Amino acid sequence: MSDVGTEVPDDPRPEYPGRWAQDAPDRPAIVMHGSGKTMTFAELDAEANRIANLFRGLGLEPGDHMAFCLENRIEFLALAWGAHYAGLYYTAISSRLTADEIAYIVDDCGARVFVTSPYKADAVAEVTAATPNVEARFSIGGPLADHACFEDAVASHSAEPFPGAVEGQDMLYSSGTTGRPKGIRSPMSGSPLGGINPITMMAKILFAAEEGSVYLSPAPLYHSAPLRFCLGYQRLGCTIVVMEKFDAEEALAAIEAHSVHTSQWVPTMFVRMLKLAEEVRSRYDTSSLVTAIHAAAPCPVKVKHSMIEWWGPVLHEYYAGTEGNGLTYTNSLDWLEHPGSVGRAILGELVIVDDDGRELSVGEEGDVYFRSDSQFEYHNDPEKTAGSRLGENLSTLGDVGRVDEDGFLYLTDRRAYMIISGGVNIYPQEAENILTMHPAVLDVAVFGVPNDEFGEEVKAVVQPADGADPGPDLERELIAYCRSQLADVKCPHSIDFRDEMPRHPTGKLYKRLLKDEYWQGHQARI
Repeated sequence: MSDVGTEVPDDPRPEYPGRWAQDAPDRPAIVMHGSGKTMTFAELDAEANRIANLFRGLGLEPGDHMAFCLENRIEFLALAWGAHYAGLYYTAISSRLTADEIAYIVDDCGARVFVTSPYKADAVAEVTAATPNVEARFSIGGPLADHACFEDAVASHSAEPFPGAVEGQDMLYSSGTTGRPKGIRSPMSGSPLGGINPITMMAKILFAAEEGSVYLSPAPLYHSAPLRFCLGYQRLGCTIVVMEKFDAEEALAAIEAHSVHTSQWVPTMFVRMLKLAEEVRSRYDTSSLVTAIHAAAPCPVKVKHSMIEWWGPVLHEYYAGTEGNGLTYTNSLDWLEHPGSVGRAILGELVIVDDDGRELSVGEEGDVYFRSDSQFEYHNDPEKTAGSRLGENLSTLGDVGRVDEDGFLYLTDRRAYMIISGGVNIYPQEAENILTMHPAVLDVAVFGVPNDEFGEEVKAVVQPADGADPGPDLERELIAYCRSQLADVKCPHSIDFRDEMPRHPTGKLYKRLLKDEYWQGHQARI
């Protein structure tokens, strides 16, 4: 990664909260923006050691597995660090999932310990019954049937680190937008605790992170990017400000209140902030922002232009997956010269291939692969693992795109979302990007629905903005708006309206749930 920035000075000291518990014990490691609750680095390190000792006392050894399902709360990152200190595989599970979905992940990952909170009280009995292999269950923040009090269990253990601690490893699950989620498992490094971490390297080289910087996380911590970046920035001695729940205006207030240096977003959050009234947006000082990172979902060109005009050239974008098989990156200035791009490869080599696996030339569109030595696998799914690979060192995240003459990648859409209408390939992201910016649209999904003549036709489902009147007039207006900027065949033939979209708090849309409604009684192609 040295070709994209200055070299990082060598520092032999380990990078993890224990270092900062010694060097800056009273510095806040975590601040909850809503409640104001704070945990210092000294408190974080002590708690992580107690949790690690609890896990070891339960008989867990490095390489064993635990899982937890929590809302954003002060204990979340301490729990993750405790599992990490113990050298475990740990799976953070979305607190938005149903009992059946949670139980599937707990059972599939092989968790020996499960930790949750009263936030999931409605799911606890079903999860417990469906996960008989779990050996110990704990509740944080209040009592739950068949769950021991986590706080009491942790308090009974020493805050002293155990000797020879090695790096743990997350094993996170895909969001399940196209079926049952899959655990993405990478081999453990076996490195001593505090060893080299790729997120920390990115933070130093690309994002100007320094000891003591303030990092804002407005997203759910169980998602891969928020979790990994929060832990990575804490390795640098940075303070993490966590929003209990994203709110557009409150996010701006958090930037001002905490003098935030670095933040990470998804494009949906940008859209929500841009649609605030001008007098609301101008009420908050965001000048402390040096770096605003975004990823996880495509960002419409108009949205990103508007954010750069508002915040300045502080936006940094990357394209990667939980799989860790490759990484592209672009800063604001490069993006302005290559609008719509997600950057150039800085980890792995970009390769575009056709349906037969043949490498394509510059500018040709096909499946996006990275050539790298990545060793990830989809847990308990060798077929999916094999399907993500082409030869020995090519792997894909399932996206379609092209690379320009300067090496910048442009994503078209997810392969699984492609619509085939009368033999024409249509990628719904184009129409979504246009409709997103209409003032009457708060949220939108575009996908294929059955058509007896053409196989599929383009459908949009829209969540109207406040004050917009859903109905035939708005439907006609939105279709005409899309057709004014895009070929008719790519625009929706019809639009339905919903009070709320099935969107994950991380910004990912559960299109599968919408598509399933329209494909009932049909033989779905996807």
